[in-house]
Amino acid sequence: MSLSVIGAGFGRTGTLSLKMALEQLGFARCHHMMEVFAHPDQASVWHAAARGEKIDWDALLEGYRASVDWPSCHFWRELAAYYPDARVILSTRDPGRWYKSISQTIFRVMEDDPPPAGPGQDVLGMAKYIVQEKTFGGRTDEAHVLDVLARHEAEVKRTIAPARLLVFDVAEGWGPLCRFLGVAVPEVPFPRSNSTEEFNARQKE
Repeated sequence: MSLSVIGAGFGRTGTLSLKMALEQLGFARCHHMMEVFAHPDQASVWHAAARGEKIDWDALLEGYRASVDWPSCHFWRELAAYYPDARVILSTRDPGRWYKSISQTIFRVMEDDPPPAGPGQDVLGMAKYIVQEKTFGGRTDEAHVLDVLARHEAEVKRTIAPARLLVFDVAEGWGPLCRFLGVAVPEVPFPRSNSTEEFNARQKE
């Protein structure tokens, strides 16, 4: 098994809803940051990849048919080259609403004191390195963060062939996604998950 779908969109662009949708459509399992929390041994490998070390993508992503969210979206270019038959989905949303969401969730978590030494600290350290340092250069001010987002999305659109790419807002529902993947539209509502409130509640568990 290898990746059939590669998510290039940043976290907080509906990536958990997209993960759930892809899995309902048969692209299971779908990698997401929540998978790293469930399997913290992955953190060191993702961290190594972010440092530029060569890793075995097949071994890291064994058992996954799709990937979305960080950490994998940071490697959209490498994954698209390594899995040339995979389709690419750039999840997106209104930039202002996205900035408000990421500021109240991911950025806030990264400002917290690190957990005690152990798997949780490893996962958070990896996430901070990829998101905070590698993606946003240690800055969280709105103008800079939105510029990074715009440049990222433009680069994905410039690099990936149009026939291979879907620019997708989860608010559009099943239609565009199912047409792009060539699958039938399910007779259930499109999943909606991981609101700001749900994200922050989960951090307190």
